[in-house]
Amino acid sequence: MSTTMFLGDKPVNRIGFGAMQLAGPGVFGPPRDPAAARAVLRRAIEIGVDHIDTSQYYGPDVVNDLIRETLHPYPENLKLVTKVGWRRDDAGGVLPAQWPSELRAGVEENLRSLRVERLDLVNLRLVGGGDAAIALDDQLGELQTLRREGKIDLIGLSNVEQPLVERALGLVDVAEIQNGYSIIDRRDDALVDFAGEHRIAYVPFGPLGSAYRRGPARLAADTTLARVATKHGATPAQIALAWLLARSDSMLLIPGTSSVAHLEENMAAGAIVLDDTDLAALDAVGVSSPPQQA
Repeated sequence: MSTTMFLGDKPVNRIGFGAMQLAGPGVFGPPRDPAAARAVLRRAIEIGVDHIDTSQYYGPDVVNDLIRETLHPYPENLKLVTKVGWRRDDAGGVLPAQWPSELRAGVEENLRSLRVERLDLVNLRLVGGGDAAIALDDQLGELQTLRREGKIDLIGLSNVEQPLVERALGLVDVAEIQNGYSIIDRRDDALVDFAGEHRIAYVPFGPLGSAYRRGPARLAADTTLARVATKHGATPAQIALAWLLARSDSMLLIPGTSSVAHLEENMAAGAIVLDDTDLAALDAVGVSSPPQQA
């Protein structure tokens, strides 16, 4: 199993860092311990993280500001991936910002807050798979214009279903799909395979089950994960990440944390090699009883 893959035409390690948890509770406001958040970012670079997933609406601005203040000037090989399509109100609520003018404003704000001239990849995070009131052609057309202007390198999609991805491929080169997926939430199996066939990076958010309220607790209590973890001298969370890496060569992980110890644990999952017996057992974990929302 390869430990690297291509994001566009650039090689990246298959485990990066999702920076969302560096904001305050509810991804709103500053972190409780800004020094600890900066320590996580510095350690991430030290142990080989070469792509960070972020967004201006994390905070808002808080996470991008932390990244800029801690890491700028950025390492030459560091890829900054962000997303547009949502915004925060003054009370911390998350609101759609899907119109082309709002997408442009989101890109410009990410450029400003990260202090870069071009974003390596921008994901369009859609509302419920897409807003029928706003033409996907217009949304992607605006991102293509920003790309021609040199402000975006690659374009990705988030919160999407396969028919919309297929439609988008007729309009732009899609470099990344970012959807909820984990060993206990396998509803996107077909799209994972589709991404692999089309050489599109598939990036699961909530890779440890956090897309669901009871997901992390269920993952921690799963006896199959525990048994395989004991065999490899690992944690269940590490096995869940290792399974994702084995699931598809196009799988690109961005597990998030606000802890240096958890960061190091997540990165170490890349060294775990699961054998056929492990994979057969783990493949069945999320099939018979999909996670519940509440």
